[in-house]
Amino acid sequence: DVQLQAFGGGLVQAGGSLRLSCAASGFTFDDYAIGWFRQAPGKEREGVSCISSKDGTTYYADSVKGRFTISSDNSKNTVYLQMNSLKPEDTAVYYCAAHRFCLIIHENLVGMDHWGEGTLVTVSS
Repeated sequence: DVQLQAFGGGLVQAGGSLRLSCAASGFTFDDYAIGWFRQAPGKEREGVSCISSKDGTTYYADSVKGRFTISSDNSKNTVYLQMNSLKPEDTAVYYCAAHRFCLIIHENLVGMDHWGEGTLVTVSS
């Protein structure tokens, strides 16, 4: 079975940093892309970042460019999301998800096949 486990969320002050991890199992990691999404209360889900485990191609939403960095350790089947300069508006439940590739439509990351449980990130002002 495909399993994706996100962890590393927590409470941080504005301007601080957190690193999220997504541990994947049950599929050939090198053949997939891993994406990070987030959903804040009362808001639609937003595609934040994505990385292709095959060639390292990355995607970032405009809202996080220059602050978030996605990386992949294929030896550990794990993808990381380093989040710096966090803002209160980054507060959300963050999910990792897997797809054959980073599907970008109209500059938005969409449509993943497999989803993990979320981890809550709270940024206080």
